[in-house]
Amino acid sequence: MGDPSRRGFISVLAVLLSTGWAANHFASLIPVLREHEELSHAVLDGVFGIYALGLLPGLLTGGVLSDRVGRAAVVLPGALVASLGTVFLLLWHNTSGLLVGRLVVGVGAGLAIGAGTAWAADLRGKAGTVMAGVVLTSGFALGPLFSGLMAQFAAFPLATPFVVSALLSVCSVAAAAMWSRTPTSPSAVLPLPADGERSVRSALIWALPLAPWVFASATVSFVTMSARLGDRYSGPLLPGIAAALTLGAGIIVQTIARHRDWGRQAGSAGAGLAALGYCLVAAGGAHPPLALFVVCALTLGTAYGLCLRSGLLDLETLAPPASRGTLTGIFYVGTYLGFGLPVLLVVLEPSLGPSIPMLVLAALAALVAVIRFRAVLASYQPTTLEEYAS
Repeated sequence: MGDPSRRGFISVLAVLLSTGWAANHFASLIPVLREHEELSHAVLDGVFGIYALGLLPGLLTGGVLSDRVGRAAVVLPGALVASLGTVFLLLWHNTSGLLVGRLVVGVGAGLAIGAGTAWAADLRGKAGTVMAGVVLTSGFALGPLFSGLMAQFAAFPLATPFVVSALLSVCSVAAAAMWSRTPTSPSAVLPLPADGERSVRSALIWALPLAPWVFASATVSFVTMSARLGDRYSGPLLPGIAAALTLGAGIIVQTIARHRDWGRQAGSAGAGLAALGYCLVAAGGAHPPLALFVVCALTLGTAYGLCLRSGLLDLETLAPPASRGTLTGIFYVGTYLGFGLPVLLVVLEPSLGPSIPMLVLAALAALVAVIRFRAVLASYQPTTLEEYAS
């Protein structure tokens, strides 16, 4: 920890960890709010999903701004905005207060996540990109797990989890503000890839098809599947355990992939596993058995981790250095569209049932897996959407 650059890098990772925690810990508090505040399932799914509406503009503007004014000037205020949203959630538990709080958390997380991932890549290249994904996933996993434990066993179940989350955000921002003083330049990256020049087009065409399956996989596991078990296993621990299983699998597979230096076909495998996971969810119907719930969590968590890692590495390898923050933000916008999936499934279920929408998603994910597999196998870099699909 004596090396200032190492301290700075670790502090950036700490901001990503606390931001992931703030973004996702709400999942395990949904059953508590339903019980204590008598809010409906649809309302709470909407509160969970509205986070994405704040997140999307935050990701886009944060990435562009960080390319122009520097990473710290965007990441640190963004993390503080997320903590402000957490304070709103602490103080107001009616529908309006929860909607506003989650929206503000989304805006702050959007500013911090995309630019923070680009910051980690600036500091450590490919290793920084991979570690940013692992640490962010750790925050997504640990937040629901520990908030679920606090809601179950601590005093003040609707206050303690929010207080802890806000404190983590403030402390990590303070550490980063103290230690990350060295200016970072987007030019401090790995050499150009051997198979072609960096370009916005090639980076996005490789990365974006993987983006929807990142959080579409995660939220189906720890929101949709948890809700379908809610008639038999109530309380805050089930969503927390689901998030820990799902995102824990994502962390493990990203770590293995990092050590074994898996290539681009890992992204094909990720999309394929997403398709398999959706088929399993469809097979479980409206009342899946607990064993299938665990299998789905592990399968979809592995898909989440592989798609996130491969998409970020596509960007780190192919994106022009001066556009890295912008393109990372665009990629995360695609990933976070998945946060709206549980709400969409609730809306569609009365007319289509619990299984048909999942089978449609499975077909789309399988199509992406096959297209990417063919492109990688042919060792050719597509430069247009038509070429990508050919």
